[in-house]
Amino acid sequence: MKALSIRLAEHLHLHGERISLRPITLADAADMTEYTSDEETTRYIFAEPKSLEQTERLIAGYYMREPIGKYAVILNGNGKLIGTLEFRVDESTNSGELGFTLSRHYWGKGYMSEAGQLILDLAFGPLELERVHAAHETGNIASGRLMLRLGMTHEGTRRRDHLSRGKLVDSAYYSILKEEYEAARRA
Repeated sequence: MKALSIRLAEHLHLHGERISLRPITLADAADMTEYTSDEETTRYIFAEPKSLEQTERLIAGYYMREPIGKYAVILNGNGKLIGTLEFRVDESTNSGELGFTLSRHYWGKGYMSEAGQLILDLAFGPLELERVHAAHETGNIASGRLMLRLGMTHEGTRRRDHLSRGKLVDSAYYSILKEEYEAARRA
């Protein structure tokens, strides 16, 4: 069987009904700057470029340098980048970690639920993972609701476990196991 990282690399493009996931390119800089310069959108993320030049540096130095598992969330109708999604795999535990950011102008429309489902289908299908997990700052209630919609179980909260904007904050942890995903698909 091929290594997990190779199987992930074979799935750089994922297509849903309303959105697609693909590698991030420099052509996405203007759309990314549009939402990363919005304080409401970036309240819970670590780096928030405010200018086109800062965004281009982020894209080239982070997203393009190691693109596997880093996706642009694109609207199918017009090709607009509305967010990003990262999926990191760990071969030693046969698991994956999901992270995401979505422009607030697209919140509440189900786009990230669709993107998350594409990742779960990949994770428990071609990648044959045993577990997918995610975490969010406890103040970010919408992210927790998304994880529950994806069928994840809240595992617990780690208190003051990471630094965010100069302050120690709590993180809520979620996961879904392969058998839970498969049972939900059958139901």
